[in-house]
Amino acid sequence: MARNSQKAVPEAMDSLDRFKYEVASEVGVNLKNGYNGNISAKDAGKIGGQMVKKMIEQAENQMMNK
Repeated sequence: MARNSQKAVPEAMDSLDRFKYEVASEVGVNLKNGYNGNISAKDAGKIGGQMVKKMIEQAENQMMNK
């Protein structure tokens, strides 16, 4: 498993950042560019949880279309 400092696919970082901001907006969390260490664990969990949910849905859809 990749560590936080070592991304499995470094080329995907820009896309993941855009995805993170999109999801944050959807769940009502205002992220600013750069450091966001001031957000609550609850808000960070909302963002991460929704990101995972959407990625799982996408993977399931791809599996169904094969």
